[in-house]
Amino acid sequence: MNPKVDFFFDKDGPWRAAFEQMRALALDCGLTEELKWGQPCYCLGKANIVLIHGFKEYCALLFFKGALLQDPEGILIQQTENVQSARQLRFTGLEEVKQKAKAIKAYIYEAIEVEKAGLKVPLKKTAAFEVPEEFKTALDKQPALQKAFEALTPGRQRAYLFYFAQAKQSKTREARVKKYIPKIMEGMGLDD
Repeated sequence: MNPKVDFFFDKDGPWRAAFEQMRALALDCGLTEELKWGQPCYCLGKANIVLIHGFKEYCALLFFKGALLQDPEGILIQQTENVQSARQLRFTGLEEVKQKAKAIKAYIYEAIEVEKAGLKVPLKKTAAFEVPEEFKTALDKQPALQKAFEALTPGRQRAYLFYFAQAKQSKTREARVKKYIPKIMEGMGLDD
């Protein structure tokens, strides 16, 4: 147990007992406990294997390379259609975690083997994502913007494309594109 993570388990809340059980299961699998993104993260060396987190409706174990797991129980969940690699095991309380303890450990051990084997999730290339029309127009009008966007890392490119495309109205997409053009020109990501 890592004392830097204890505060997370000491907080009162609806998932406290379930979190403690998930922690015990992850540690029992021989993983190292770290604090990452304000959450308990269980690692094999420097590689992230699984993370504990909670939401309003459920608590979960997030497997960083969950897309590569076999999922014989059919219980892994893809959070949204845009999530390519991670998968969650969701729970609504301590009893559910206890009932699935054997399966949870099996999934953790499989995730460890995936990491040891050096397997990587094949991610879609940025070119496979749709470019919203409003952004395409801006890129066509400003060659310097096109060059700056192409110079961004693939992850930053995808983040912009997702953000622009999420807006339902064209007016909102145009406003988002206009607002972020300066950041793209500076070589910065959406959240930099």
